[in-house]
Amino acid sequence: MSSSFAPLGKVEDRRAPIHLLRELTMPIVLVAVIIYLVYGLVTMTVPGNAAFPGPRFFPLIIVIAMTILVILQTITAVRDWRSGDLVELGEDEDQRRQSGLVVEAGTSSRMDVPSLLWIIGSFLAFAVTLEILGWIIAAALLFWGVARGFGSRTPLKDLVIGLTVSSIAYIGFDMLLGLSLPSGILGWGF
Repeated sequence: MSSSFAPLGKVEDRRAPIHLLRELTMPIVLVAVIIYLVYGLVTMTVPGNAAFPGPRFFPLIIVIAMTILVILQTITAVRDWRSGDLVELGEDEDQRRQSGLVVEAGTSSRMDVPSLLWIIGSFLAFAVTLEILGWIIAAALLFWGVARGFGSRTPLKDLVIGLTVSSIAYIGFDMLLGLSLPSGILGWGF
């Protein structure tokens, strides 16, 4: 007697601790960034005559927004992990493995080291070159490097977007807030 149902492929239980750790990696990294930003806010020297919104206002908004995102992402990760969603391995098994959705029993979860190096290297290069290149160029290169680290394969488009966003941020800080960002080689002595 034959069954009309095709046999299921391998099924993986997503309740393994490695899945929770994988989902919590980004919130953990963001918590480290939040701690760094809070330290910067607390140790920032603010002149007594600073008017509202002041130099602490926008970093504080970023810290609050990041904290909310970390909380939401953590809640979602724990909820999904507790529900124990099962992942079926079928004909798209290789694609799911490459995307990180599947870790077979007996194998270790591997970090994508080149992507991580692109992201960390971009931040380090930004920190080192900010004064020399200036905000607009350094932030555009940071955006390009992080986009590359996250898998983007359109470098020209990423660079144009990075230049646009960094230019808007520069104009916003300089003209709207009266706070100057490093102009670097584009400053021409201004």
